[in-house]
Amino acid sequence: MANVIVVGTQWGDEGKGKVVDIYAKNADVIARFQGGNNAGHTLVVKGEQTILHLIPSGILHAGKICVIGNGVVVDPPVLIGELNRLRDRGLLPASTRLYVSEKAHIIMPYHRRLDIARELHGVGKKIGTTGRGIGPAYEDKIARVGIRLCDLLDEEIFQEKLNRNVEEKNFYLTKLFGEEPLDGRAIFEEYRAYADELRPYAADVSLIIQREIDRGRKVLFEGAQGTHLDVDHGTFPYVTSSNTVAGNACCGAGVGPLAARSVIGICKAYTTRVGEGPFPTELQDETGARLQQVGQEFGATTGRKRRCGWLDMVLIRHAVRVSGITGIALTKLDVLTGIEKLRICTGYQTEREEFTESVPANLRLLAQCRPVYEELDGWTEDIRGARRIEDLPRNTRRYVERIEEMASARLVLISVGPDREETITLNNPFAD
Repeated sequence: MANVIVVGTQWGDEGKGKVVDIYAKNADVIARFQGGNNAGHTLVVKGEQTILHLIPSGILHAGKICVIGNGVVVDPPVLIGELNRLRDRGLLPASTRLYVSEKAHIIMPYHRRLDIARELHGVGKKIGTTGRGIGPAYEDKIARVGIRLCDLLDEEIFQEKLNRNVEEKNFYLTKLFGEEPLDGRAIFEEYRAYADELRPYAADVSLIIQREIDRGRKVLFEGAQGTHLDVDHGTFPYVTSSNTVAGNACCGAGVGPLAARSVIGICKAYTTRVGEGPFPTELQDETGARLQQVGQEFGATTGRKRRCGWLDMVLIRHAVRVSGITGIALTKLDVLTGIEKLRICTGYQTEREEFTESVPANLRLLAQCRPVYEELDGWTEDIRGARRIEDLPRNTRRYVERIEEMASARLVLISVGPDREETITLNNPFAD
């Protein structure tokens, strides 16, 4: 049973889309298990870029089963628009099937309104939300008042839940934030039309995945964001609203804990972060600006500039532990080409203690941490044509070897460019 979980090891934006697209060739089922359209996975195939927000990155391959699990929060117009764009570009293979969990919660207009209002009116800490309504949708899920896809498809239940929720959310919008109220009737009519479009995709995806596993088919579980945006294990409160670690793949897709054997952690060759929150290795100088420009570090969902810094191995070791990572896929290595001296953060230092294996939970303490660096020589050679580890320059090989040594996890893939073909494959997790 060679089922594989893919997660990010940093603060998201590690290049999971490309890696999932590559591994999808070997998988039969690709299942997205958490997050919403606050995530954007960018794929480049033969020079053509495709950005996906909800649909699993395996959708470009023919003959696959693609699944949006119950752990995902789904924005209907976003999903429908994404499907239509893929069809218009001829990128939705007829032999590939898409299913959406009937238990997945729906993002409603009041979720987006509340998300934006909180940031604008300064309720709590500003965390740099995307304003997509992800957090409020998960809040309703935990409060047991959320609307699931199966509720949306039942007009009577949908009307009942919608009326109750609109009344409550309008109270918050008008009384607390001084905003205009929502029109419940207009929302009902709009979302009733979405229900008709989504009905063919609704399914018990847990049953679908398990039946495929029982048949000996290979499943790839696709995560969004990154370990340090996990609501439990990340730099709280500057996190997303779901569990991004590998353990949530089972809960968010509806399978047992023995369903997967390998966990691949995606690690960018440097570190980036979007939005607010601590960032020990952040570079606010020419090197940071260079990484941003050469790496095209702009959010696939929001277009916001990503903050850039040196590779932080404290983050990576923490991620390896909490997700049980068995292999690391290193991405965007080519972006470092041309930098004379490279640094890798090996630990954090404060006046009283040093951290090497985990990120301090106390953000005040984390803010006091100063990175401890190891310096390595860079390289000037173009590495985008490399297809074997031996093709890389000596200094490049030394850089990736140090990452492998410090992470205590083997490298399984190295991305040397954005295109699907610009990849060095060291181990295929589906063949293990």
